[in-house]
Amino acid sequence: MEANSTTSLDTRAFVHVVEHQSFAAAAKALDLTPSAVSKLVSRLEDRLGVCLLHRTTRRLALTSEGEVYFARARRFLSDMDEVEAEVAGMRGAPRGRLHVNTSNGFGVHQLAPTLPEFLERYPEVCVELSITDRVVDLVADHADVTIRAGHVADTSLTARKIADFERILCAAPSYLQRHGVPRTPADLVDHSCIVVSVHAPGGWPFRTENGVQYAEIAPRITTDSAEIAMRLAIDGAGIARLGEGIIEKPIRDGRLVPLLTSIHHSESIPLSAVYLAGRRRLPRVRAFLDFLVEKFANAPWRVGPMQATGQ
Repeated sequence: MEANSTTSLDTRAFVHVVEHQSFAAAAKALDLTPSAVSKLVSRLEDRLGVCLLHRTTRRLALTSEGEVYFARARRFLSDMDEVEAEVAGMRGAPRGRLHVNTSNGFGVHQLAPTLPEFLERYPEVCVELSITDRVVDLVADHADVTIRAGHVADTSLTARKIADFERILCAAPSYLQRHGVPRTPADLVDHSCIVVSVHAPGGWPFRTENGVQYAEIAPRITTDSAEIAMRLAIDGAGIARLGEGIIEKPIRDGRLVPLLTSIHHSESIPLSAVYLAGRRRLPRVRAFLDFLVEKFANAPWRVGPMQATGQ
């Protein structure tokens, strides 16, 4: 992006070098040469009278002064970009590049199938979609919107609730034929369980007369990807507890069978679009947020009443 002043260009070069951990990568992002970026950073250090970066042939490391400057400068540049984009596009139609981040499961099974309609509706918007199950830093990862499950604890971010979803205990018919159907939560300890690590730190929850209690399980496979857990369950590797947004179709077509539905505590988990406070003023971001609510507020993945095996 073209800078408005020598100072902002120096600062932008420095921030890009730190974020990319490379002068070459920063140069590519800024459409400059690596030597030009190096000169800009050196000029910034000369003007401030401090060393911001330790440079070696293998890596870059921030000095203590560099850490302070980087934290403030990154926020400053992000705010400036928002202001300039807001003023330039305040009265215009949605246009420009929209950076979206979401999880593998939601991205593959829910968001991707709807994107053609969004792009058709807003022909001047280009979408850059990042799929990852890790929680991203919206500034460092240059994301306009990230879609997350669960409550958002970071008070510096704004969250707009899209919908709720539930988790379902399920297994493939082939697995149940080989290993039997669990009739009670206590039976799960004798079964191979596929655990999504961020979902079950204390076992799987069930409703009892004394409230929700967590049943002991035997994790045979642990993964940080709900998408992988689903595929393993479909292939008969074990019992999994997964969000209905990714297992709706396998349940409807019989590749997965719900288990213990009368007592399993499915929870109600919010799905939210998360963004930096000022980003909603951008027409492309506002249009995308409204589109998400339009498409998913009624929870189209809701499986509905199920006749589960093992009741």
